[in-house]
Amino acid sequence: MSIDKTSASTDEHAVANPEAAADAVTVVDPRLLVREQGLAGYVGEFKRKMKGGDLGSVPVVLGLIAICIIFQSLNSAFLSAENLNNIAVAMVATGMMSVGIIFVLLLGEIDLSVGSVSGVAGAITAVLSVTHGVNEWLAVLIALVSGAAIGALHGFFFARIGAPAFAVTLAGLLFWLGFMLQILGENGTINIDGDGVVGKLTTYYFSDVAAAYGLALVAVVLFFVTSFLDSRRREAAGIPSRPLGDLIMRTALLAVVAFAAAIMFNQYKGLPLALLLFVLVLVISDFVLRRTSYGRKIFALGGSVEASRRAGINVTAVRVSVFALAGFFAAVGGLFWASKIAAANQSAGAGDLLMNVIAAAVIGGTSLFGGRGRTWNALLGVMVITSIQYGLALEGIATPVQYMITGGVLLATVVIDSITRKTQKTAGRA
Repeated sequence: MSIDKTSASTDEHAVANPEAAADAVTVVDPRLLVREQGLAGYVGEFKRKMKGGDLGSVPVVLGLIAICIIFQSLNSAFLSAENLNNIAVAMVATGMMSVGIIFVLLLGEIDLSVGSVSGVAGAITAVLSVTHGVNEWLAVLIALVSGAAIGALHGFFFARIGAPAFAVTLAGLLFWLGFMLQILGENGTINIDGDGVVGKLTTYYFSDVAAAYGLALVAVVLFFVTSFLDSRRREAAGIPSRPLGDLIMRTALLAVVAFAAAIMFNQYKGLPLALLLFVLVLVISDFVLRRTSYGRKIFALGGSVEASRRAGINVTAVRVSVFALAGFFAAVGGLFWASKIAAANQSAGAGDLLMNVIAAAVIGGTSLFGGRGRTWNALLGVMVITSIQYGLALEGIATPVQYMITGGVLLATVVIDSITRKTQKTAGRA
């Protein structure tokens, strides 16, 4: 009865004070008004996030700037057009594989098999196209489908059978490594045609200066148009939207970055095909994660599996599909690695590749605990790792030291992630 009396008294108060009731309905969380407040709103939002432990990509961006300053001061060739172009091409293979890992990490899981799967994809392509004379496009398609099928198989044992993803993919790492060695044969190395489909993935450049500038212009225009239309839709729906000044400022910032990159590429060989494909993958995968129901289901699973199941999400199907995506992107990365070394050999997928793939995702800002991250994190993370590697190589630093430095950067990132989560819990945001 006390609840009814309280409700009744509340209704009576609303009737007696209609203006107060209207004000109560229109109260909006101040954080939702950031877009309407322009630059001042973003400054306030930035301060709030820093206090709440939501650092976002700030640490990795600052770290990347520091890396550039340090290595440029040590060697003036670090920021040369040739070195930056080489970094842009070299990071694509790891970056492609990292995109798939990000999907898995968003579930709060891990896939240890991506290195071996990438080696299998390169081996399949080389064996079919070189040894057996299969059309190279068909060989590439078979390799990509095989990667996705392998990932789906791992996902089946994890999602349907209930085996831990760590154990399943660790077994996959060993099995597919042996499978790769088996199909490569006793020689262990199959050279690929440098002028073929795979060979040109990392060697082809759009030498016409209009290509780089045109891509920069298209990116800037598309960004402004899509942002403007999205803002108008939000405004029509009565949802806080970005003011025009904010859109112009963000577009101008993107234009500076895009055209600076275009100028740099045109000073060397032109726009690399590898980087173009990588950017397209990032744009499409980011759209899938942020703008589709499938992407929202992945984030939901990373937050709470049980809550997602009760909400009607097919947990098994989503999990299997995510591991299939990881296998697919591992195969894509394997083709880029094969292109880089112009061969498929026994060392493909071995060494520090797996650790670099995972490190790129985590360093870029994807949480190891699931539920937080974007595919663009792969770009930031792989830029950090590859920049460190090339910077140390210019200084003649030995490989063991490179491993230690990269490991230290990864540890620092994980520590920051853990501290961030604790801070967010303290602030009541987790």
